[in-house]
Amino acid sequence: MSECCAVILAAGQGKRMRSDLPKPMFEVLGVPMLDWVISACEESGITDICVVTGYNHEVIEKHLDGKYTTVLQTERKGTGHAVMMAKDWLSERRDKNVLILNGDAPFIDRETILAALWQHEHKDDDVTVITAEIADPHGYGRIIRTSGGISAIVEEKDATDEQKFIREVNSGTYWFRTDKLLSALDRLRPNNAQSEYYLTDTIYILLGEGCRANAYTSPNPDTVLGANDRRGLLMLNDKARMVIINRLLDEGVEFVCTDGVMIGKNVRVGAGTKILPGVIITGSSQIGENCVIGPDCLIDNTSVGNGTVLNCVQSHDSTVGNNVKIGPWVQLRPGTKIDDGVKIGDFVEIKNSTIGTNTAVAHLTYIGDSDVGSGVNFGCGVVTVNYDGKAKFRTTIGDNAFIGCNTNLVAPVTVGNAAYTGAGSTITRDVPDGALAVERADTRIVEGFGVKRLHDRITKNRT
Repeated sequence: MSECCAVILAAGQGKRMRSDLPKPMFEVLGVPMLDWVISACEESGITDICVVTGYNHEVIEKHLDGKYTTVLQTERKGTGHAVMMAKDWLSERRDKNVLILNGDAPFIDRETILAALWQHEHKDDDVTVITAEIADPHGYGRIIRTSGGISAIVEEKDATDEQKFIREVNSGTYWFRTDKLLSALDRLRPNNAQSEYYLTDTIYILLGEGCRANAYTSPNPDTVLGANDRRGLLMLNDKARMVIINRLLDEGVEFVCTDGVMIGKNVRVGAGTKILPGVIITGSSQIGENCVIGPDCLIDNTSVGNGTVLNCVQSHDSTVGNNVKIGPWVQLRPGTKIDDGVKIGDFVEIKNSTIGTNTAVAHLTYIGDSDVGSGVNFGCGVVTVNYDGKAKFRTTIGDNAFIGCNTNLVAPVTVGNAAYTGAGSTITRDVPDGALAVERADTRIVEGFGVKRLHDRITKNRT
């Protein structure tokens, strides 16, 4: 592949979305549409990218965080005008092929990009339009082919009755020889009812100069799809969701029901795993083989081993080992590492901690900023008190320790191997290996206090 670059048009407002968010930043399966397009470029080996921003451009610029060049289209005067904003950037790349894409058409794919480029180069074309054949072409520009390539792209409003039957449509994605594109941009004029500069007009200009124009028909008809309103966005999400579910079915993943199931495009799930209703798996999560995930789990950027069961679990930026059982109603916060064979029961929260092999955290417990050994047993209501209002401190618990119910471990503190803490203790000093720590205040009985304090309530209840 020759050296290439890309310009992504991302200036759209999306008024029908009824939002201040730029249209390319609306999400499909939890990922902005713009990121889908950028990923397709990067997967194709194209990393030299310029993004044309416009409406609320600060949002996109902050999201890109300086990774790519951005240029601003202050007035939206059509697709050709958007590309004009990148003329200086393109002028430095005259000897390259440039890919022009729409930032709100998320289903362009690596295979289509590379196949179109191969045709573009081997047929020595100056412009190659990426097209698709769809069942209902209404609203799309039709491709008029000739024996030597294409002669025109006819918009719906300008098409004859005969042309409206053409099913090959423009995807809005093009390969250009950059020098030829720059030459055509200089000749673009807003000669239309909208007084806009249409990128499609560059094809007429190049053909008029004796240049070669052709089209590559993608086998993926979804390359033409975008979203102009919330219904269109929902359609994109549904389509992407089912594409991924069907791929996973082919790979041996089981779904008993797909209600509420959403799995991101970068997620990997092993064969034999069962996904139950209400499961959302996002980011770069990796799920092992023969797991049961769900119901009602949110798994984000989390690695899960083989044979693990997660029931009503929310997990973010964490690692879970093999043959682990977690849930229901458990939260794993960032930085958590759960080793093999661990059992975690209901209403447990773990944050920035390592839980050693075969440890049991039964229920009603918070473990934060802690290093927990193997074979430890937590009674209910345990809290690692890791924050004093100014700084956070770590708790260390050795192997085979037994942490009694309602124990507060005030960090920094260490509980040794095979050590015990008595129920209801607030542990403020290190506990040696094999020792029992009981830290409670003496019980004081004040006779009659309750009757006096609750007199009004008791009297009211009696009446």
